Amino acid sequence: MSKVRLDKWLWAARFFKTRAKAKEAIDGGKVHMDGNRARPSKEIKLGELIQLRQGWDEKVVVVKALSEMRKGAPEAALLYEETPDSIEKRLQIAEQRKAAGSQVISEGRPTKKDRRQIHRFREQNPN
Repeated sequence: MSKVRLDKWLWAARFFKTRAKAKEAIDGGKVHMDGNRARPSKEIKLGELIQLRQGWDEKVVVVKALSEMRKGAPEAALLYEETPDSIEKRLQIAEQRKAAGSQVISEGRPTKKDRRQIHRFREQNPN
């Protein structure tokens, strides 16, 4: 096997649960091949760089093997290798997100007590 469709490969490598979701991500501009926006029918080859965004994470992977069949996770992990820069950047952004998450807590509308504190703060600190 020398070439495989991008949407089939992403599904076989377990980046997406269905081919339809893989196609949707590609059409939405979340998948790039060698720096260019890709199409679902684009055939990939060994050694190509694929950049994909899933939720908060952005990964850059190198195609190590081709497959059209979806197999278990250990076999799927052998189809690609994430670049060291990508891993480092992803972990760094996750740490930043985790640190910022502890500061921003939204529980919906403010309670009566919260509103009183807001009014007190505004009275003490006029613009």
